[in-house]
Amino acid sequence: QVQLVESGGGLVQAGGSLRLSCAASGRTFSNYAMGWFRQAPGKEREFVASISRSAGSTYYADSVKGRFTISRDNAKNTVYLQMSSLKPEDTAVYYCAAGHMALMSSDAYSYWGQGTQVTVSS
Repeated sequence: QVQLVESGGGLVQAGGSLRLSCAASGRTFSNYAMGWFRQAPGKEREFVASISRSAGSTYYADSVKGRFTISRDNAKNTVYLQMSSLKPEDTAVYYCAAGHMALMSSDAYSYWGQGTQVTVSS
């Protein structure tokens, strides 16, 4: 089992920045690829970004490319999502997830955090 706890969400004005963190415990963190997903009210959960186990590869949704950066610190068992130039359409609950491959499909991830709310005001 892997336990994931997100933090860092909040209310920010459009154009602002936030950094989300996801702390992992349980099994060896470096054995897992990590992903960030988000779900806005009334919408399906969507892929945001993912990172491979060694951080050698990262992937982004087109909607966040150039604005968000995913990173990880295997020594701290933590994955981050730096979000800049935030837009109202980025408003959602953000979830981190752990899986064996850094894919864009939520089906690839076995473990999920409880989510953290990000609200971007216009």
